[in-house]
Amino acid sequence: MKKYIIIGILIVAVGVGIYFVFGNSQEREAHEIQPARITGDQFEVKTPDGWEQMTIKGVNMGMAKPGYFPGEAAITEDEYYRWFEQIGEMNANTVRVYTLHPPGFYNALARYNDRNEENIYIMHGLWADEGKMHDGLDAFDEALNEEFNQDMMNVMDAIHGGGTVEPEPGKASGDYTKDVSGYVIGWIMGVEWYPPFVVGTNEKHDDIGQYDGTFYRTEDASPFEHWLAEKMDYISKYENETYGSLRPMSFTNWVTTDILEHPSDSSDMEDLVSVDPNVIYTEGEMEDIGQYASYHIYPYYPDFLNYDKKYVEYTDHRGEKNNYAGYLNEMVAEHRLPILVAEFGVPASRGLTHRNPFGWDQGFHTEEEQGEIVTHLYEDILEEGMLGGLIFTWQDEWFKRTWNTMDYDDPDRRPFWSNAQTNEQQFGLLSFDTHKIKVDGDGSGWEGDPLYTGSGVLESLTMDHDERYLYLKVEHDPEMEGGINIPLDVIDGQGNHTLNGQIESEDGIDFLIDINSEQSRVTVDDYYDFFEIQYGHTLEMIDAGEAPEMDSGEFNPIRLALNKEYYLPDRGVTLPFESYETGLLREGIGDPEAESYDSLTDYNWNREEGVLEIRLPWQLIGARDPSQREFIGNIAEDGLEASVHIDGIGVGAYVTDDRQLVDSLPAVEAGRLPALDMYTWEEWDMPESEERLKKSYDIIKETFSE
Repeated sequence: MKKYIIIGILIVAVGVGIYFVFGNSQEREAHEIQPARITGDQFEVKTPDGWEQMTIKGVNMGMAKPGYFPGEAAITEDEYYRWFEQIGEMNANTVRVYTLHPPGFYNALARYNDRNEENIYIMHGLWADEGKMHDGLDAFDEALNEEFNQDMMNVMDAIHGGGTVEPEPGKASGDYTKDVSGYVIGWIMGVEWYPPFVVGTNEKHDDIGQYDGTFYRTEDASPFEHWLAEKMDYISKYENETYGSLRPMSFTNWVTTDILEHPSDSSDMEDLVSVDPNVIYTEGEMEDIGQYASYHIYPYYPDFLNYDKKYVEYTDHRGEKNNYAGYLNEMVAEHRLPILVAEFGVPASRGLTHRNPFGWDQGFHTEEEQGEIVTHLYEDILEEGMLGGLIFTWQDEWFKRTWNTMDYDDPDRRPFWSNAQTNEQQFGLLSFDTHKIKVDGDGSGWEGDPLYTGSGVLESLTMDHDERYLYLKVEHDPEMEGGINIPLDVIDGQGNHTLNGQIESEDGIDFLIDINSEQSRVTVDDYYDFFEIQYGHTLEMIDAGEAPEMDSGEFNPIRLALNKEYYLPDRGVTLPFESYETGLLREGIGDPEAESYDSLTDYNWNREEGVLEIRLPWQLIGARDPSQREFIGNIAEDGLEASVHIDGIGVGAYVTDDRQLVDSLPAVEAGRLPALDMYTWEEWDMPESEERLKKSYDIIKETFSE
């Protein structure tokens, strides 16, 4: 009897084996997925009714949210689903991700597409370790490739619902059970290539020759382009052999490594080397599926975009000068492959980093201006014959840095507060800022007791804060004439004791806020002027005069760098160092729910009611990390890395009219402003945040509806 049982088990086992070999093969063949292809200069997606052309209109999505670095993969499935709903309502059809997301992303995508007629498709990134690239400057480095290959296979398994990805620091992991491969319409492999990494690879492997693989081959390719073709082939073969599937392939590229000549460039990096997608060709089955080029293209960077005459003098479809359209036009002409603009956009931010000759700057845009400029750029992308464009980005990213502010903050604490001075954090269409105080001149919404009360012209001074701003409210007699000055004592043992050349202060004042009817601003003690100390006394890029002296009585405009000295070789002209005054204050309505909301508002002065409300970006007054009360320290002596943890900020207020003191809080005693009361706050680790669609969202929604 036992003999027959064993035989029966063997028969069943053989039958199961035959099913998996033959039956499963037939099932794969019947359900073989080819969700997209490139036909000419168009993307096409497979639908139940056959192939349909699709212009890409979408957004990029990272893995960050407030309080977390992206490598912590902390976004929940519910958050992803809510975002997919909002993205779908915005009439977008595509989301681009850079790397493997947690399972909740794919679960939410499947759930959304199951419930909605119009699918959201995915352009999926295949991320490579930038640290290893920068360290070895060799794309063929064994450790880099071993990790890259495994990460790419993890993505393939995940989108097919085919496996568990084990936890690894800085990467998503978990059980991937949803097959969403039918919605993944293209791959974008790699990162913005670091030019010395490309050069190093080319030099180390100059005799490697051309690549000839299963799905890709090269002609006249550099060693780095050989490596790209090899990686594209590696992962395409893995997907095809494992899942019987292929889809259009591309690799990340950007203006810095484009294939064009830029006569006005004189930098060491921006025109150093090219990475050419034209030299990689499809083979075999991939010839019917296709290949495309993808570039990150912004209108303001690198600098040659703003100065090459062929761009700034180009006339667009509107009959207007347009450097962005001019660049796109040349790119299309020089590529045999259709091009996707995989990143484009401008930030709705107070901070500013680069200017554009037509006003499409990197920063200092309202939310409405952000939407209008992004629309303008997207129209250029379509008119110049691109596959479409992906806006950078869906959500604000508090962990980001910007070159002209990154020396002034704590890199390990960036996700824990919102830096209004760093525009890189504010490219999103979705904001997380709480706007605890609305700054609309109404005076309501303040919960704490005043720091001061007075019986004269000045009636009270109240303070508050959130993850983004330090707030001040001054109430005064509506009949008051003159301007309001607010001194801030941030750092012990330094600061000016003479204000406006006439008022003596018991405390050393580091910042002086001047609110008046002409041009309001915040100024900084010359001894604490981090811009002047960095670019003048340390780097010697500007003329800063004598070394700063403590208690000089001098207050300087607060400035940020825009461009270092730049040589235009095609003109033989050197452009001077450029900066701008970021301490200038803008009056407006800071309530996002108000019809006249101005997201660049710094203060509102309701003179009729006698209410002044101010919101100061934390970094504007020297904060490295307000969540831990960490501020820039004595940089004049200890350098740019100087840091100090404070107990609080001393604050007061006084009114002057025609340079005469009218009233003050605290009251002046014997011609001297006494010691200031201190505003302090509890430290935090998890910041408050609140999702809000920016005003730009509705503008993009209308743009994508056309």
